[in-house]
Amino acid sequence: MTTNGVPQTMKAAVMHHIRDIRIEEVPVPVIAPDEVLVKVMAVGICGSDLHYYSHGRIGKYVVEKPMILGHECSGDIAAVGSEVSGLQVGDRVAVEPGVTCGQCEACKEGRYNLCPDVQFLATPPVDGAFVQYIKIRADFVFPIPDSLSYEAAALVEPFSVGIHAAARTSLQPGSSIAIMGMGPVGLTAVAAAKAYGASTIIVSDMEPLRLEAARRMGATHTINVKEQDPLEAVQQATNGKGVDVAWETAGNPKALQAALGSLRRGGKMAIVGLPPQNDIPLNVPFIADNEVDIYGIFRYANTYPKAIRFLDAGLADVQALVTDQYSLEQTGEAMERALNYKSECLKVVVYPNGLLAAAQTAYAKTPVTVE
Repeated sequence: MTTNGVPQTMKAAVMHHIRDIRIEEVPVPVIAPDEVLVKVMAVGICGSDLHYYSHGRIGKYVVEKPMILGHECSGDIAAVGSEVSGLQVGDRVAVEPGVTCGQCEACKEGRYNLCPDVQFLATPPVDGAFVQYIKIRADFVFPIPDSLSYEAAALVEPFSVGIHAAARTSLQPGSSIAIMGMGPVGLTAVAAAKAYGASTIIVSDMEPLRLEAARRMGATHTINVKEQDPLEAVQQATNGKGVDVAWETAGNPKALQAALGSLRRGGKMAIVGLPPQNDIPLNVPFIADNEVDIYGIFRYANTYPKAIRFLDAGLADVQALVTDQYSLEQTGEAMERALNYKSECLKVVVYPNGLLAAAQTAYAKTPVTVE
């Protein structure tokens, strides 16, 4: 049964236990007056999804009941609340997954990513986007141009992390930057650094596939940490000066120390990745003597419109990172693929509403391979 073209029930990929995802029939959400219903067309698998899937928790956020993962998503508006203006049924949109209160000090200062009451998709106890329909407050969806694919629109979310890091560290055209860790967030950070005009982009990782993908995103120098010392390589690439800016995106203590050590005097470092332990030794005399600025990065704020403009202008080809495609019914397989085959895949995408065959055909023409 449907109402105004929207069914009353839908399929959802529900995680019941660690590494246990089941496809179930659940009610389609009922929207409030200030919300829209989005028919989900593409969902990217993120590192946080994998943490919840394999460990059941990230820090203080613990999966205590069956929940739905997935937060990097895009789709079509299927219904509009009575108080919503500027959006209509059929609009193609990117979804910003963290709905904030809009009333607290952080929200009013424009730093709404620090809102203590944020409701973030796929962060316990909030369900995520491995479903056919989600509801979300209308001010957190952003129309996308016809030229932008659903996959690229879903990847606005990780791309936004790089944009936020660029803003926090005042990345300027012509700057030099080192980015340590080429997982999906690191790769989209490379795209953000290129979009901001960095002229020297030095990246490190241990997987050849990821280093090659970084080249495609705009990296000018790649360092395989299995073969080279990253600090020596950065010094060589910058004629002994060090980089203006460094971003740590791996969540690895050694990568964080390398990012710090790669900086020039007066440089800026952003901590993007979250390591498994709380306490990590850092070279405090180096920080003080070189007057290094260190910035914490927590998600992003006010990035989606800019990210969409960057992608529409062709300044970053994040869609090129997509290597694997799965249907909603295959969500468990998709998670296992992303978890266990990091040397073979970059971004794994799930298609909840029937675009799988078309996506597989499209991506078969442009595979990502190691040269």
